[in-house]
Amino acid sequence: MSTIETFAALSGKLFIGGTYQTSQTADHLDVIEPATEQRIGQIADATDAEVDATTDIALAAGRAWNAIDMRSRAVVMHEIAAVMRRDKALYAEYLTREEGKPFKESLDEVSWCATAMDYYAEIARHEAGRIAGATVPGQFHFAIKEPLGTVVIILPFNYPLVLMCWEAAAALAAGNAVIVKPHEQTSITTLKFMEVFKGLPEGLMQCLTGGPRVAQRLVASRKTHGVAYTGSVAVGQAVARTCAETFKPCLIEASGNDPFIVMPSAPLDIAARGAAFAAYLNCGQVCTSAERFYVHDKVHDEFVALLVAEAKKLRIGNGLHEVDMGPMATLRQRDRFEALMSNARKQGAKVATGGGRPANLNTGWFVEPTVLTDVTPDMDILQNESFGPVAPICRVHSFDEAIELANRSDYGLGANLYTCDTDETFRAVREIQSGILWINAPLLDNDALPFGGRKLSGNGRQLGPEGLSQFQNTKFVMIDPKAERQDFWWFPYAKEESYPGTR
Repeated sequence: MSTIETFAALSGKLFIGGTYQTSQTADHLDVIEPATEQRIGQIADATDAEVDATTDIALAAGRAWNAIDMRSRAVVMHEIAAVMRRDKALYAEYLTREEGKPFKESLDEVSWCATAMDYYAEIARHEAGRIAGATVPGQFHFAIKEPLGTVVIILPFNYPLVLMCWEAAAALAAGNAVIVKPHEQTSITTLKFMEVFKGLPEGLMQCLTGGPRVAQRLVASRKTHGVAYTGSVAVGQAVARTCAETFKPCLIEASGNDPFIVMPSAPLDIAARGAAFAAYLNCGQVCTSAERFYVHDKVHDEFVALLVAEAKKLRIGNGLHEVDMGPMATLRQRDRFEALMSNARKQGAKVATGGGRPANLNTGWFVEPTVLTDVTPDMDILQNESFGPVAPICRVHSFDEAIELANRSDYGLGANLYTCDTDETFRAVREIQSGILWINAPLLDNDALPFGGRKLSGNGRQLGPEGLSQFQNTKFVMIDPKAERQDFWWFPYAKEESYPGTR
């Protein structure tokens, strides 16, 4: 079956109980290919009854999965990772057609899904609890890790597969069932990807498509027990408020506005290449994109010239061709980004390169990689997430000023620094307010280390042992194998321990 035929076949489908089912809804949403502006499918806006049925199935599947020993669960997860690697080119094509990113970036994304599955398959076997020294002779005191139950994963459009797997791999390894609510733009790719999980018990991994109503019902359900959300601040806050009503654990990753500092000791040619990658990866639609550039006055002009040269080298076009940057994922995103660029120019920013649409691409939601200069700290472009391919550059006169401006933000996801000065390096580690810090190596991840932010960027962590803990409850257990009397702390209290004035 061709890719286009598969998009048609999966249109209107849900993945419930281990099978693809046609939704009973009358409401459907179009899926538009961002590079061609052609409708390539439709997704169902799942009904309330379908949502409720899915949660019931997940409860039963989760209990069965949690009864399986961790070694056997790990074997299944490793097998799933092998399927991901084997078929990564297939899923990469679906992802590129639906989201727009270059095929190479889509291949990488599927590969990262596999490494996350392998990592959590093993780490869960080492994170089952711990033994502590008993406070009473002869007793046994320990803590065990238990699954939450059913975890809801609500996804964005920019990295729908890897973000799902970072969270789903941890949730599954911990013994949970998972229900995925993909973004409307990338739902069919996510539905197609569900087939890699067929080695799991039926109903353990399910996928419901639709709009906000579907997500809201899943989050509010008393039959779901944990939520992982990636998206906007406003929606993340709404998710957190709903979870707070029942103290349901939630992982929120809600936007970034990452600084990128360049100091005089940095190798500027390398810094410029790193900056281009940090600003223009996935057309700038990355939560950890570099979005605020603070460049020391001594190297400002040279760095700008080098970054402009890097931006001009980028090949723009359909992600299925030989390109470095594809289109923005939706028309709405392009309209928003172009309005942001227009406002920046009105406020005094100068366009060093880019700033418009590629002249040779009349179809598709393409924009040019942009470099802005004469940007001042108070401009709107530096205040919120731009989520597009732009590098706004602000001059600074010292490292102290760069740090101060980097921290002058409501967000705290990632941060970047280019320097070869050891003192600046370790000051940045201590002083920059972010959950992630890249020094001379932008935008890399590590399955074994935590990913997440602070301030309005959200709470909780993905990846690492911390990511596993997001989807676990901890139970303290105290055992007295002899069931002995505990007179030293039971009733009746000893007379010699009573208030002296009553003896």
